Amino acid sequence: MARVFAPCELRAGRFVRSARLSIGALFLAAALPMPAEAATASVAVAQAQAGQSVDDFYAARDGRPLWLSEDGSSGEAANALMNFLRTADADGLNSANYPLPQLEKALRSAWGGSRSKVGKADRLLSQAFVAYVRDLKSIPASGMIWVDPELQPRAPTPRQLLDTAAGAPSLEAWVSNMGWMHPIYAGLRRAIVNGEGDRQLLRLNLERARALPSGNGRYILVNATAQQLTMYENGQPIDSMKVVVGKPKNPTPMMAALIRFASLNPYWYVPTDLAAERIAPNVLKEGLPYLKHQGYQVMTDWNDSSTVIDPSTIDWKGVADGTTQIHVRQLPGRANAMGVMKFMFPNSQGVYLHDTPQKELLTEASRMFSGGCVRLEDAPRLGRWLFGRDIQGTSSETEHRVDLALPVPVYITYFTVLPEGSQLATYPDVYGRDKERLAAVGSPVMAAR
Repeated sequence: MARVFAPCELRAGRFVRSARLSIGALFLAAALPMPAEAATASVAVAQAQAGQSVDDFYAARDGRPLWLSEDGSSGEAANALMNFLRTADADGLNSANYPLPQLEKALRSAWGGSRSKVGKADRLLSQAFVAYVRDLKSIPASGMIWVDPELQPRAPTPRQLLDTAAGAPSLEAWVSNMGWMHPIYAGLRRAIVNGEGDRQLLRLNLERARALPSGNGRYILVNATAQQLTMYENGQPIDSMKVVVGKPKNPTPMMAALIRFASLNPYWYVPTDLAAERIAPNVLKEGLPYLKHQGYQVMTDWNDSSTVIDPSTIDWKGVADGTTQIHVRQLPGRANAMGVMKFMFPNSQGVYLHDTPQKELLTEASRMFSGGCVRLEDAPRLGRWLFGRDIQGTSSETEHRVDLALPVPVYITYFTVLPEGSQLATYPDVYGRDKERLAAVGSPVMAAR
């Protein structure tokens, strides 16, 4: 049986190359939505059948308007929505996709008008709002790998969306703050509309923010550029810690996945290139006792049935110069590169979150030292947050698996610009992804979808 493991162990090199080839296609694909009439018709039919249409929302409230007062006057929520539609190009959308002239005419007609005119204008606003949110919730062309497809952005049904709006303590505040999107998205969009910062970079980062969840869920956000992990609950950050991410030659990929279990007392399966770069030279210098001192074993392969090989039979000079490849694992212990635990969200890129004995690296201003995985400043603290209890030391068993009762999403992303209060915080384009995205588009101006 083949062992499923992840390299930082095996490296993310294959992924990095394929992502570079496809990233331009991903970005350009966002500019080619399916025909609006076909999409709208099929969605409308399905929602009508499920009792989730705009009409169902109004039927449940006896036709009472959501956006307008009974006399047809529009409040700030309606004005904020109209402003979002007028400036939809900031979202990479085309404002011509929304019936602005028709909306403006209906709003003028509703002012002081009949109940039917108020109702018509209000429904038009709701329909435009539903269409706008649906477009924002389409899967972004950001380079994100969706390990678990259920984490992809999905628009709520019209009734769900409108019920949420109607239930907000303040409709005006909820709409103005784009309560249906992640707060990072709202902050970046506001900066674009206000003419702050570099519009092209803001648009790139806005696309990345579209991949993040909204609402009150519990999840982890890792920003590789800031080398920081943040824990979210009820839509708010509640804790954070420093992390070490991949070197520029082994970049940590952008991905969304579900953390499903922790592995205590893990082995470290040493990548082949690291065996050549780090282990073989030390064996040649210090002799075979180096392996025992560091807890390294040479294995026949990575299968569960693999056995330990006598290291004296290995051509260590050949390993060092790359002509001989070997399988090396490091036993659990104080020196183990995985530390005492790792948090697993099984994926083909071989990425996970893990402890590290090299705490000194976390004091560096730039923390890009890993082979692609994410090393944690305080893995036991993250474990307590994930499991609601201390899982450190619960077993002496090697690679002891501790399952989460409910998987927790982790979003590993790449923000080079972030809203920070009333300012914008900027981070270096450490992996060159901004440069690559702009080059892939082939134009300094990013076309609206």
